Amino acid sequence: MSDAFGGDATAIERLERERLLALAAADIATCERMHADDYELIPPGGGRLSQADYLGMIASGEIRYSVFEPADEVRVRLYERTAIVRYQARIVGEFSGAMDEGLFWHTDSYELREGRWQAVWSQATRIRS
Repeated sequence: MSDAFGGDATAIERLERERLLALAAADIATCERMHADDYELIPPGGGRLSQADYLGMIASGEIRYSVFEPADEVRVRLYERTAIVRYQARIVGEFSGAMDEGLFWHTDSYELREGRWQAVWSQATRIRS
């Protein structure tokens, strides 16, 4: 399958890793390019955050990731204009002034829009052992 990243799952995985690095670095300009305007995140608490809410919380320091990385294999399902990414993420950070760390299942959906892949939906579920 051909797309803006050469049509392979490895390129989508690389994009996801770049997105995580941008979030951890609070690189808002990069994050805005990588997240669609209608992006939504369902965090472990079960709420819903828009792109503006989520990136605004990162920009203000309300969310501050010190580690946000895959903890196991990143699995990718690639379709013509859609990619779904799933993996366990190791997250360490400060959230509304409280430190937290753990493993989370992460599922992200990307769409190919105007020649570039953008995250449109994400959901994180805490792994309790």
